Amino acid sequence: MQSDHVLLIGGGHAHVAVLADWIKRGLPSKRATLLTPTQHLRYSGMVPGWIAGQYARAAGTVDLAALARRAGAELLLDKCAAIDPETRTVLTMQNGVASFDIASIDVGGVGQAARLLGDDPRLMDVRPIDAFVDQLAKDIAQLKQSTGRPAQIAVIGGGAGGVELAFALRNCRGLEYQPNIEFITGDAGLLPGFSQDVVDMVGNELSRQGMGFLGANARIEGGLIRASRTTLQDIDIIVAAMGSGAPEWPGKGGLACDADGFIAVDAHQCSISHPSIFAIGDVAARQDRVVPHSGVHAVMAGPILAQNLRAVAKGDIPKQTYHPRSNSLYLIATGDGGAIASYGRLCAKGRWVGRLKRWIDNRWISKYAKLARGG
Repeated sequence: MQSDHVLLIGGGHAHVAVLADWIKRGLPSKRATLLTPTQHLRYSGMVPGWIAGQYARAAGTVDLAALARRAGAELLLDKCAAIDPETRTVLTMQNGVASFDIASIDVGGVGQAARLLGDDPRLMDVRPIDAFVDQLAKDIAQLKQSTGRPAQIAVIGGGAGGVELAFALRNCRGLEYQPNIEFITGDAGLLPGFSQDVVDMVGNELSRQGMGFLGANARIEGGLIRASRTTLQDIDIIVAAMGSGAPEWPGKGGLACDADGFIAVDAHQCSISHPSIFAIGDVAARQDRVVPHSGVHAVMAGPILAQNLRAVAKGDIPKQTYHPRSNSLYLIATGDGGAIASYGRLCAKGRWVGRLKRWIDNRWISKYAKLARGG
């Protein structure tokens, strides 16, 4: 029997693929709703390009409202505040209670910079990405009005996201002087989990662009950034790319979560405690294997989620599993039009890699822009 109502909670990368499936194949249920606080999804992979002047601010966004409309799904512009998996209801911030038969959660993780570093008015967490872009745009506009010295920017977090932001901010367009970047990776060092050849290549490029990095954990105390024996002061902007934290409401609602608070799901992205609820992306943790919290995996797993939602909505059991490749392709933009490619132990660098990254990013955006327009 076909389910009455499928609720998509959040407009993340994987749910975009679900909406695309509904556009092509029709709704899997009598009714469907997309619950999301914004009408557009901002593709985080293009944000460094915007900072470096390669894209307009409006580029790199997917029109969720148009996709939902074409799919025949209702759009509820609101944010989930709580879930009751037993009664199959959610509480939203503004519109009260909404019920569902099947739910899928793709809201992303939450920022944890203030908790890990200490609060400070200059601190910007990259999560949520829309708030980060809004605040960074304001801060850059203020820096453009300042004259007489380069901006002093601290970037904290040594993963691929932190590296790209360090490069992008070093090459931030429109400023009178090229910013000075203080790059603090944390104790895990530069690009943990990547091959040594890639780490060396990125380190060399940082040096070429006049940046080093400090491999120590940081704290903000009394307006100063302290990392090991180094103290940084007179910093204008602090950008934190320190990975995702888990929102509290899934665990508080009774969904099974792992030790870090992420929703525990099986190989089919299905909650191990409540089979009518799926979760994917930064908010979820596979229990059958480790899948890193990365946009690469969220994008690739989206079509698999769509198939499983369709199966469950028709009364079948989910059968499809996302199997990450043994190696994933990462393209790390260097802010100057080039990029560094990483695939396992293989790496390459050059402007051609930058062109490849822009082609892949624009192709993904164009695919959903065409769907949104009715193509």
